[in-house]
Amino acid sequence: MIKEYLESFNIFSSSEIDEVIQFGHYHTYKKGEFFIKEGQISKDIAFINSGILRSFYYSISDNQITYCLSFPESFVTAYTSYISQEKSGISIQTLSATELFIIPKMYMDKLVKKNANWLLFQKQIAERYFMALEQRVFEYQKEKAENRYANLVKSRPEYIKQIPLQYLASYLGITQRHLSRIRAQTDF
Repeated sequence: MIKEYLESFNIFSSSEIDEVIQFGHYHTYKKGEFFIKEGQISKDIAFINSGILRSFYYSISDNQITYCLSFPESFVTAYTSYISQEKSGISIQTLSATELFIIPKMYMDKLVKKNANWLLFQKQIAERYFMALEQRVFEYQKEKAENRYANLVKSRPEYIKQIPLQYLASYLGITQRHLSRIRAQTDF
């Protein structure tokens, strides 16, 4: 799956893709395991082959706030920590059995120095991440919770039932009770 995903960018030769695959490795996680925990330094980036992950942090009142859900055919990392190589302020946890293709940062850095296509790739990934984050912020500020839920169901219908209610509610910025009411009123 990683090979097809990289081919979709139309910037790599087969040998360039084979090279990154050679540097990476597959790792499976059980539901509830961590890809990274708060306080660790992110030394890897991972392609999600299967499964769902949530990125979360702790609020001032020590509540877990799910701010990102990551699905198959996308990359995941504690982005700020990955770039700065400082301790992560977030944790990334699996919400289901998950298979990741993990590429250590040290190898990605070598590829970037060796070949500008990998720099272009990282730029495109960063742009996609920024656009998704911007869209999420705008949606959070402009849309009602019902619309945010409907949009999530529309974009990822096959995964919504796999996400525990408390994490989904946190991601949407509402209480579990409010989410239960929304679900009861919709046909999703």
